[in-house]
Amino acid sequence: MPHTPLAPVAHTVGGPDPYAWLEQRDSAEVLAYLRAENTYLEAELAGQAELREQLFAEIKGRILETDLSLPTPWGPWLYYQRTSAGDEYPRQYRCPRPADGSLDVDPAQEQLLLDPNALAAGGFLALGAFSISPDHRLLAYSLDTSGDEIYQLFVKDLASGAVTALPFDDCDGSLVWANDNQTLFFGELDDTHRPHKLYRHRLGSPSAELVFEETDGRFFLHCYRASSERQLILHLASKTTSEAWVLDAATPNGEFRCLAPRADGHEYDVDHGQLDGQWHWLIRSNQSGINFALYAADEATPERAHWRELLAHDPQVMLEGFSLNATACVLSLREAGLPIIQVQPQGQPAYRVQLPDAAYSLSVQDHLEFDSPVIRLRYEALNRPAQIRQLDLASGAQQVLKQTPVLGPFDPDAYVSQRLWASASDGSQVPISLVARREVLTAGAPAPLYLYGYGAYGECLDPWFSHARLSLLERGFVFAIAHVRGGGELGEAWYRAGKLEHKHNSFSDFIACAEHLIASGYTTPAQLAISGGSAGGLLIGAVLNQRPELFAAAIAEVPFVDVLNTMLNPDLPLTVTEYDEWGDPNQPEVHARIRSYAPYENVSAQPYPAMLVVAGYNDSRVQYWEAAKWVAKLRTHKTDDNLLLLKTDLEAGHGGMSGRYQALRDVALEYSFLLKVLGKQLTRCEATG
Repeated sequence: MPHTPLAPVAHTVGGPDPYAWLEQRDSAEVLAYLRAENTYLEAELAGQAELREQLFAEIKGRILETDLSLPTPWGPWLYYQRTSAGDEYPRQYRCPRPADGSLDVDPAQEQLLLDPNALAAGGFLALGAFSISPDHRLLAYSLDTSGDEIYQLFVKDLASGAVTALPFDDCDGSLVWANDNQTLFFGELDDTHRPHKLYRHRLGSPSAELVFEETDGRFFLHCYRASSERQLILHLASKTTSEAWVLDAATPNGEFRCLAPRADGHEYDVDHGQLDGQWHWLIRSNQSGINFALYAADEATPERAHWRELLAHDPQVMLEGFSLNATACVLSLREAGLPIIQVQPQGQPAYRVQLPDAAYSLSVQDHLEFDSPVIRLRYEALNRPAQIRQLDLASGAQQVLKQTPVLGPFDPDAYVSQRLWASASDGSQVPISLVARREVLTAGAPAPLYLYGYGAYGECLDPWFSHARLSLLERGFVFAIAHVRGGGELGEAWYRAGKLEHKHNSFSDFIACAEHLIASGYTTPAQLAISGGSAGGLLIGAVLNQRPELFAAAIAEVPFVDVLNTMLNPDLPLTVTEYDEWGDPNQPEVHARIRSYAPYENVSAQPYPAMLVVAGYNDSRVQYWEAAKWVAKLRTHKTDDNLLLLKTDLEAGHGGMSGRYQALRDVALEYSFLLKVLGKQLTRCEATG
């Protein structure tokens, strides 16, 4: 039999953090350790090599590799993407817009705008901005070629094909056109990776003019075009406070104007459009309540003193966002844990969009042109592939324009989607979304279960469909999402109940969900796998320290597990702005609170389940060493023989490898790890339908 190498053991150093030496990026010693861990992982999973290839082929076989995205009409063109079998990235195209108003693409007249496959040359590539000038002659785009989320800026003349690299460094990737088709606004990153400066650049100039500098380390800046295309908006935001400045897009050399100077705790965002045939500002603000209300102001007087209420604050309904066009205002609401689209056509009664499933994901995908009578919605459920639905704003009529195909035998009715509720330790009811094959649930026997969680920043984990997940469901797995406090699924209060001094609720909620699934007979501790990434990795690390006996396996991707040391280092990317989420550990009581749950600090001499930990070496959000230090400490403290694996993608960032096939191989590795650990049979169930 081939020899399996021993697990790498990292040496320790003196001082309060024995594995701090792993933070020495690019040192030969650190790289050797990370590569040794990668080698150990491959050796331990060598017996799954055939299964990994089988899983990769299964997943790839469900995906339509050569496909055309739904074209987006804009001006004289249809814009769209085309994917081709074998290519890692979609190509960007346009063709003349048909006179009959259809979305039919004419390949004979199409124009290739950008080919990321050629630009990537087999390496990492992430496309940031892809911005067509208002006159459709120029393309401004940005590229990240390492995964560190620092972008290079380019402008392409679409008639000649000539590409100009803009001579600016440390860019955040944003590119916003003014209406003169010659002026671009872009953001610059500071040493902590925070967008802190906005620049104005006129094409042909060797330099750019500084427009705005944000000196408060808690605030990020972001510039964008309003829905009306008539205004530019500069949004400045911390985790708890925001401020907006606006500029007429036709006068890009003018001065930005502030709508409402920042006031601690006041969050608002703004858009520009029409109301009763007149140009107005619409503002979403929490000044009257935490779930936000909607206000309007005349175009000429956007300041806060002139705001008038259009939609009052509702303690039961969260106003998550809104979008505008010439004939309607579309509200994105959240009620009882579910997303809702409410349309207010001008001069007509408001209505809510009706949908077929009890638990789902729903968002406004595309506003199309400002004067369009329709918008596009993206809709999906755990058992239903994503659909792009066209909504007629005046009538409410819906039309499914495109559904993501699933190749091979697939019947959505063969899967059952459920919404469950677990009782937290303080009596709060925590929602769980769940899906499984119908016969798995009707059998009434415990099954292997994959429980996913996040619970931070007010982010909502609405149910989503996954081609890859079918490979687990077909093998008898149940998949579930724990919508714990710290997320936004039940509104702003749900988020606030899982941050700062209430962060422990995220962990106890997740444990309550696991216990509920076990007590209800869906699974057993020996069959339960848990997973989370980034801040969700912190969740996984914390619950593993608290209740390791509940779980058989865990996957932590780019996990934020060294939270105390990171939050004590203000020179690291994102630290200062994160004080509003986790607290400032320079304050003794906050230091004690974070230390009480920080996964790295709380590793102890106890058994842990089998674990797969994934890091990105170029990750600027969660540094690679958080995962490496955590695994090193676990190796020397845990008292079991369960598998502990660390995989560091040495050419990737926070989102993992950039190509679509590379991403599928990563999923295949994770699934093969689960199947190895849980000891499931490796043959697929026969798909029905």
